[in-house]
Parts: sequence; C-alpha cells; structure tokens
Amino acid sequence: MAIFMTGDTHGDFSRLRPAAFYEQVQLTKADYLVICGDFGGIWDGSNTEQQWLDWLENRPFTTLFVSGNHENFDLLCSYPINQWHGGLVQVIRPSVLHLMRGQLYEISGKRIFTMGGASSHDIQDGILEPDDPNFERKLRQLNAAGALFRVDHHSWWKEELPDDAEYQTARETLDKAGWNVDYIITHCCPSSIQDTFSGGLFQRDALTDFLDEVRERCRFQYWFFGHYHENMVVAKEFVMLYKQIIRLK
Repeated sequence: MAIFMTGDTHGDFSRLRPAAFYEQVQLTKADYLVICGDFGGIWDGSNTEQQWLDWLENRPFTTLFVSGNHENFDLLCSYPINQWHGGLVQVIRPSVLHLMRGQLYEISGKRIFTMGGASSHDIQDGILEPDDPNFERKLRQLNAAGALFRVDHHSWWKEELPDDAEYQTARETLDKAGWNVDYIITHCCPSSIQDTFSGGLFQRDALTDFLDEVRERCRFQYWFFGHYHENMVVAKEFVMLYKQIIRLK
C-alpha cells in the first residue's frame, strides 16, 4: 500500500491525470492520494463538479483530503459520516473521502492525525452578506475597486476555522494517542513555522496557535500542509506542498 501527498487542488485535478501522475498505473484502491486542503471539489454542486467527483472515483487509487479554507462547508456538511480506519470521514464517493478534523487514522501501518481548516487571506476588504439591502451596490463598488473580498455562504464560510468542539475532539484524540503519531496532515501550519517563511504576510490565528501546541506536545515524523502555494521543506520535518506529488516512504 502506498501513500502519496499533494497540495491544494482548488477543483483542478489535472495533476492527477495519468500523464502527470504516472505512478497510478500500478496503484489500486488500497493506495492513497492525500490532498492537504483546498480540495475544491465541493464548491457549487454543478453537474460539471459531479462529473469530476465521478472521475476521481474512477481513478485506480483512493482520494483523501482535509478541509481547507476554500470549501463550500454548506455542501460538505450534507455528506454522510462514517467510521474509517479508526477515525471519522465524510464519504463523498466510495473512494473519495474527507478526513475530518481532530481525527486519527491508521493507514498503511502509519498513525495519521488530521486537522483541516485555515484563515482566508484574501478578505482584507471584508465579507459581504447576501441579505444586505445594499448588496448589489457594494458588490459593484468592490469589484470596480479590485478589492479582496468574499461573499458569506457563496465564497466564504466561517467554518473555515474549527469550532470549540473540534479543538476539544483534537485534544481528546491526541490524549488517547499519547501525543505520539507518525504523520500530521493539516491545511495551514503552526504559527511558529508560518513565521519562519511568511515574513509577516500570514497572520497568526486560533488554529495556527493550536497547531503550535500540537508541535510542542506531539511526537511525529513529518507534518504535511498546503495553503501557501509553494513547495518547501521547513525545519526538516515540515513539508509544504502545492502542485508537487510526493510518495511517503
């Protein structure tokens, strides 16, 4: 059984075509491709989107993903929750699974802790509410100004960050595991790691600070994350992924 990792796909799965991800020729559904957030395959519920999800289901491998900040959480929450490899997943297709927050899975003999989510960093000019009576006027003004904004429940969801119950679940899961796992998969990374490469561009928040707690308390081999749209190894054991696909050894 093999595990491959990649970064944000944002609904564009072209890197998973056989011509690009040629290793899949020898893979089966017992092999895994993990997307480190911003999966983007659950965004508008369109027929085109459903066709792409069916396309993923027809790949020879199983696709797994943690949530990012660019997911339609209204749609995502409509999918059923099942037990899988020791943790909870949402079943998008039989072999397309959302690895939920604060869960621990045993996959190919490895213990993998997951904690999706991140703060959007393209909302400096605010969040528009669709029921605002001045919505259309504000929308035109912001678009004309080239502003960085999003629309609540259309292109932004507060669920991009975990709630208190998800943090509690994560701590309970790690307590049971003795704060000792093999791999950690998230979308963003701990505040202290983020500070080393961002130059202050990305701000700390409750999630990145929680991930710092995990970094300090938990023993792990490698930590994989996306979000920052670069491929980079930070502090030896932190692996930032974007379009690169790597195989775990």
